[in-house]
Amino acid sequence: MNPFVPILIMAAVAAALAIGGLAASAVIGPRRYNRVKVANYECGVEATPRATGAGRFPIKYYLVAMTFIVFDVEVIFLVPWAIAFSELAAFGLVAALAFIAIITVPFAYEWRRGALEWD
Repeated sequence: MNPFVPILIMAAVAAALAIGGLAASAVIGPRRYNRVKVANYECGVEATPRATGAGRFPIKYYLVAMTFIVFDVEVIFLVPWAIAFSELAAFGLVAALAFIAIITVPFAYEWRRGALEWD
């Protein structure tokens, strides 16, 4: 038996559940639409055509998102390294140190832009 068959079966079951859920909600769900239900929801604040500050969006939002992504990438690579630390020996240590050195660049950029200062 091919070792990928269980993975393909699991993917097929997941796809069937996702499509089945969408189909069931389309068939069973209520169809009473009104002006409030189809309006955009902006956290309880009325949506405006322009953002505050002459149409510019504050950079703080993007810097927080970038910080989140950098932390996620760091965790994704360092957790498996920590689990297999004993098998990797010196090569694993050098690779992890190189990764940490590379990942320091976005942190320095964010620090310089003020993303880590919570006013």
